[in-house]
Amino acid sequence: MAAPKHRRTIEVNRCRRRNPSKLIEIKRNIDVCPECGNLKQKHVLCGYCYAKVKEETRLIRMEIHKKEGGPFNAPTVETVVLYEGEKPTEKDEGKRIIERARKRPSWFVQN
Repeated sequence: MAAPKHRRTIEVNRCRRRNPSKLIEIKRNIDVCPECGNLKQKHVLCGYCYAKVKEETRLIRMEIHKKEGGPFNAPTVETVVLYEGEKPTEKDEGKRIIERARKRPSWFVQN
């Protein structure tokens, strides 16, 4: 097997380790989130907005769990989430309806 014949000097090691191609590059794809104003990468969901979506989804799943009694009792139909002041439409007939007692968030669009 090959073995080094001479020890590498500190200068050579530093030049090798600190080569410009190995340094951290500055990100140029940073943008401001249009919803909350926090910084985020372009084409990536903002972390703060993602946390809000995740929490709202968790609350909706808890409502479904209370209504159905568990994941194995869930019907195989589409689910519609209705917020305060919304009424089911004709398209919503035969679908599972979950009602939330709060105003619809701005980022949660109604289909």
